[in-house]
Amino acid sequence: MNVTAQQVLNLAKAQVGTSEDANGGGTKFQQWYVNSPRAAETVQRDGGTRQDYLNAAWCSMFVSWVGEESGARSQVGWDAYTVAHAKWFAGNHRWGTVAKPGAVVFYSWSGSKDLSSISHVGFVIKDNGDGTISTIEGNTGNGKVEQRVRPTSQVVGYGYPRYAA
Repeated sequence: MNVTAQQVLNLAKAQVGTSEDANGGGTKFQQWYVNSPRAAETVQRDGGTRQDYLNAAWCSMFVSWVGEESGARSQVGWDAYTVAHAKWFAGNHRWGTVAKPGAVVFYSWSGSKDLSSISHVGFVIKDNGDGTISTIEGNTGNGKVEQRVRPTSQVVGYGYPRYAA
């Protein structure tokens, strides 16, 4: 692996402001996913069609796209479903509870720590040391890529890509 956490974060930050259309679609992240080999696999697993991803929730597609475009897909994973994405990290023994720059953060708005309750995902920029983390997330706010500050009480856990030093 020759991609650093900072390279992944720089690419994610460069997407800030990217917005969906009025139907909840139209992003390059969704378009990329629909045309990826992974879409066929997730359709087989979850049902539906590839085209369904064009207007689907895209936070995990954003994380997956950043992984692909940065050359870190094998470390970041790729999925459209946040729960499956988190389970991939857990299944590869790359799951934990410490916020680290470049980690993939998984949220449950209820505060549950159960992987099946995950409903959102993004990248950690830093642990702010005050019970919050700074992040970059897709499909947040008004359907945009944004930098956010989130309470760690909403974090289910973190996926740890193995980045270059």
